[in-house]
Amino acid sequence: MGWKNKLFDCLNVMFLLLLMLTMIVPFINVVALAFSSGMASMQPDIILFPKDFSVEGFTIVWQSLDLWRPFMNSVIVTIAGTFLHVLLSSLAGYVLIQPYLPGKKLMVSFILLTMMIPQDAIMIPLYLVNKDLHLINTLSSLVLSGMVSGFSILLMRNYFMAVPYEMSESAQIDGAGMFRIFATMYIRLAKSGLATITLFEFVSRWNMLSAPVLYINDSSKITLQVALKSMITEASATSSNFLVTTNVRMAGILISIIPLIAIYPFVQKYFMKGLMLGANKE
Repeated sequence: MGWKNKLFDCLNVMFLLLLMLTMIVPFINVVALAFSSGMASMQPDIILFPKDFSVEGFTIVWQSLDLWRPFMNSVIVTIAGTFLHVLLSSLAGYVLIQPYLPGKKLMVSFILLTMMIPQDAIMIPLYLVNKDLHLINTLSSLVLSGMVSGFSILLMRNYFMAVPYEMSESAQIDGAGMFRIFATMYIRLAKSGLATITLFEFVSRWNMLSAPVLYINDSSKITLQVALKSMITEASATSSNFLVTTNVRMAGILISIIPLIAIYPFVQKYFMKGLMLGANKE
């Protein structure tokens, strides 16, 4: 290895370290502020360790500001929406691999076309549909929003196409139905694909902001991200005649990312494998 290659590697490492610091330092600052006292957190400094260690921020944000209600709304919307999204996308992907399905290419082209349409362009039509279905101000509107996507359908289709269709034919000869073949054979062989779309959809729904702002007006049904936005952007937000200090806001942010950190270790293995396999498929 020549000196040019060593220099290139050193520059790469330094660049990656700087890039890593831009992401880690703000997160450490949030953690340090969340565990600081109210007065210490109001000082305009970037700190890496808590000042006057305290958990009062978590107590205030959870009990006094009633953050538990938006938190539970987000949990319901995220779990129900992710489950339905993964189920319907898998079923649609399974249908698209059937060799004798008429109009299959047209269906795939239509699904690809839906991926070209930005979500913001259809917000008003979606609002009118939800209004006609009397779903405004209900969590159902958030669960049904984005229940299927062209990306997830085509990703699962690609995974299912890797399974030899002869296995399905053999199972049919042995008397297995289509749904049983789907549930016991294809789903088990596509765990990486399921983990990939589950993680993508879970993160997307947990961080969802535009749909709750558009569909929900009832304060008892707002989601966590909307509550955090109000708490952070309103400089003098009060709920019980007290000032919302910086440690309270940072505690709210920290609570909002705990579920994402908690789920990642369980799907990391399949997620990384799924990304690599997905990149090699058509």
